[in-house]
Amino acid sequence: MILDRFRVDGLVGVVTGAGRGIGAATAVALAEAGADVVISSRTGDQLKDVARRIEAAGRRARIVEADLSDLDAVPQLAEAARAEFGRLDIVVNNVGGSMPAPFMHTSPQTLLDALSFNVATAHALNLAAVPIMLENGGGSIVNISSAMARLTGRGFLAYGTAKAALSHYTRLAATDLAPKIRVNAICVGSVATSALDIVLRDEEIKTKMEQATPLRVIGEPEDIAATVLYLTSTAGKFVTGKVLEVDGGTERPTLELGLEDL
Repeated sequence: MILDRFRVDGLVGVVTGAGRGIGAATAVALAEAGADVVISSRTGDQLKDVARRIEAAGRRARIVEADLSDLDAVPQLAEAARAEFGRLDIVVNNVGGSMPAPFMHTSPQTLLDALSFNVATAHALNLAAVPIMLENGGGSIVNISSAMARLTGRGFLAYGTAKAALSHYTRLAATDLAPKIRVNAICVGSVATSALDIVLRDEEIKTKMEQATPLRVIGEPEDIAATVLYLTSTAGKFVTGKVLEVDGGTERPTLELGLEDL
């Protein structure tokens, strides 16, 4: 059965930024497809709710409450997978982000912070995860990038640069880790997560964002979760070093910040 290729029965995953949005949807999707999951974010209460959803799917959850902007805190996620479940097969680097700002208000430190949080954090987890993955023959890594890694728009200098770096990191890491570990990324378009809650409450702005998307809709977290499942299951076993664009066909930013000329 072709659907059997989308199962991840008996595998173990780590999902960062798993308290809500794309991370939470991904953790639950992996559990529904048969995996046990280590989930991490800074907010314990949100993780408890996600853990309940994982357990309702018949799988086990391990909560690791951590601030992953502290690179020293990152390896504990991989260690928790080994300690709790005895293996690690899937890593989803979902945590990341950076606040938009005009060019002249984007300091070198802001840019460094964006690169650290979006790229170095993923690398720190991957470094800790790879040796554990190899103990059972390999695994799959998915990095959550952004459409802004390839699009241009005012105010997104730090964020877009960091996500572009993450996308190319994906290609380079895939080459380094082949053939035993596959590494792919997803360039995410506008998705209805808590990060966009305030924006989407404004019906006029929401309509403009929908109209700027060829499919005329805002994505759902489950759209990204389904793509992660494809990439991490045997359905995607012939895919590595690729950056999938899951963005409704977007070719320009759906949210204009209205920044003036200098």
